[in-house]
Amino acid sequence: MMQDIERQALDAYSQAVVGAVERVGAAVVSVSAHRPASRAMQQRGIPELEGGGSGLVITPDGFILTNSHVVRRAGRIDVRFQDGRVMPASVIGDDPHSDLAVLRVPEGGLARGELMDSSKVRVGQLVVAIGNPLGFQATVTAGVVSALGRTLRSDTGRTIEGVIQTDAALNPGNSGGPLVDFAGGVVGVNTAIIAGSQGICFAIPSNTAKWVAAQLINAGFVRRAYLGVILQMSGIPPRVADRLGISAKSGALVTDVQADSAAAKAGLIAGDLIVKASEQPIVSPDDLHVVLGRHAIGVSLILQIVRRAELLEVAAQPIELREAA
Repeated sequence: MMQDIERQALDAYSQAVVGAVERVGAAVVSVSAHRPASRAMQQRGIPELEGGGSGLVITPDGFILTNSHVVRRAGRIDVRFQDGRVMPASVIGDDPHSDLAVLRVPEGGLARGELMDSSKVRVGQLVVAIGNPLGFQATVTAGVVSALGRTLRSDTGRTIEGVIQTDAALNPGNSGGPLVDFAGGVVGVNTAIIAGSQGICFAIPSNTAKWVAAQLINAGFVRRAYLGVILQMSGIPPRVADRLGISAKSGALVTDVQADSAAAKAGLIAGDLIVKASEQPIVSPDDLHVVLGRHAIGVSLILQIVRRAELLEVAAQPIELREAA
């Protein structure tokens, strides 16, 4: 009897993984990036170097989301689909700060993946990491969400916040592919910018990916208001929330403040918990990113924070991230 129950559970798990892959697999592509070789290598008869990863078609008319580090400095990019078609791709926009880039291929009517609301992801949730390193079929690993709100350092030295960590191993070549829930909805973009990260998967949350992709498609670059803080998601003690009249159960915790930044000049310190920005509730770093993305550079931003169980307001004047870089 127990063995039958275990078999049924395994079958249900297997069916869920298979279903998720079938729903999004056709939108996962292989990305090959060709870069000029060094002069010494060219003298040895090697004209170029080829690297690659995976990508996700996000619109039927050919826009593809991938990692910035997969395509950066590439002289030529080819995209291979599961049906064997190979198409040249152009870089629409590249944002190394988030390790995301958008490509476009000259083709329409493509299968696409749907970017879901990553703020609804929960620790312990089952997820699937999908890639297409060879261009013929998806490679798949499954696991659970191990942690939320992680921070990673991008190649530019800036931190990528709100990162999803899972124990679904990230196979070589799967970087840039989607992390999906069992309904096939995309909740993150897999990234492998941390050396020695085999055996686990870090994914840039889909809410961040949606915001970055929209700006890259519209303008070719991301214009960000910048505070100069490192954040992670943190709960609010119920007694503190009740006393201060805060309905949210979490906020964006400041773990570090960059010297001479807008945040430092506003008086923010490590340990402050941001719960509102421009009258918008902040329950995670993603929410603050959204507010900053819509906020005019140089215009005062009112932040509501919890500090030592007291509710305070501070006014910060964000600068543009490019100016801060």
